[in-house]
Amino acid sequence: MNRLKLLALSLTLFVAGCVGIPEGVEPVHNFTLERYLGKWYEIARRDHSFERGLSQVTAEYSMRSDGGVRVLNRGYSGENDAWEEAEGKAYFVQEPDLGYLKVSFFGPFYGSYIVFELDHEGYQYSLVSGPDKTYLWLLSRTPNMSAQTQSKLLEKARELGFDTSQLIFVAHT
Repeated sequence: MNRLKLLALSLTLFVAGCVGIPEGVEPVHNFTLERYLGKWYEIARRDHSFERGLSQVTAEYSMRSDGGVRVLNRGYSGENDAWEEAEGKAYFVQEPDLGYLKVSFFGPFYGSYIVFELDHEGYQYSLVSGPDKTYLWLLSRTPNMSAQTQSKLLEKARELGFDTSQLIFVAHT
């Protein structure tokens, strides 16, 4: 089992059944899954063992035949000189126009995937949280993000109590 899968398993087991929402965080309304599908680049993240040391991290979302979402996370490990992938599945926790999903990379264990900030006009950026404020991802449709947009999103995360000083900014080449 490659490192990303093993670490995704660790995360999944850690947050098993944990599909709660952190205090003060609200999933976006008027969420359109079809517009969210496709490739997203990880601009910044809180450090967790399942992604440690990875660069060029992307997440690709597509529809599953059962109505859920296929999640394919991919990142490059310089230490191993290899690409690592983890495939999972996601489903809405409540109504499908609310950015509140549960994601699993192994079996019946799910963790929260909460889109709490989104470019509703173009679906070009999003802020995503897990079940608590130690999980935070800043995503973009492109490998780079304008300083103005990044600053605005990080300020929103700070205001909600996320420790943005702990963010890792992901290298994309």
